Amino acid sequence: MATMRTYGDGCSSAHALDLVGERWALLIVRDLLFGPQRFSDLAAGLPQASPNVMTQRLRELEAAGIVRRRRLPPPASTMIYELTAWGAELEPILMGLQRWGAASPTFPHEVPIGCDAAMLALKNGFDASAATDLGVVEIRFATATFAVTIGSGGLDIRRGAAERPAAVITTEPTTLEQVAFGIRPLGDAEAVGDLRIDGDHAVAERFFDLFPAIETAPMGV
Repeated sequence: MATMRTYGDGCSSAHALDLVGERWALLIVRDLLFGPQRFSDLAAGLPQASPNVMTQRLRELEAAGIVRRRRLPPPASTMIYELTAWGAELEPILMGLQRWGAASPTFPHEVPIGCDAAMLALKNGFDASAATDLGVVEIRFATATFAVTIGSGGLDIRRGAAERPAAVITTEPTTLEQVAFGIRPLGDAEAVGDLRIDGDHAVAERFFDLFPAIETAPMGV
């Protein structure tokens, strides 16, 4: 088994990078922020990573105390991966990186994104000051479903189906992000079948109004 590389620097930030600085490590953490996943789910969300590399990164994250494995009770009896309490403390760091990256003047908007990345972008871009009690909105992708609870001043996202959602939005991650951040009109996405709303359409419209456009940083300033 390969030995995890180290910077050999006594600074705690260098140690942090020893733990999560390897390729794919932080993206695995990102994809576990909203709840546990099976190996196959993680691999589907990060298709550019080979199974061997995914296995190695998960072993390293587990050895570092960031991720743990556990088997679900019968009848599922499936092995899942989830963040430890300490591992979950990486969320604000990932959100900060995402905000910083979203403002990049060279951001590759044409590259597709995954389900968890899209949901983290919503959480990151949420305008709490404009929020009201909308209740629960369910976001359905082809490979994952999320329950989004919107209350006055707060937003909570959980992996899995919602119980009695006010609206159900069925789409794919890139379209969701484009509509949420004003890159693409909601009506346009609906008209061509890239996004469907079931339930209270007005709730879905107000939901999409809660994410202001992202300002791009000026180049070279």
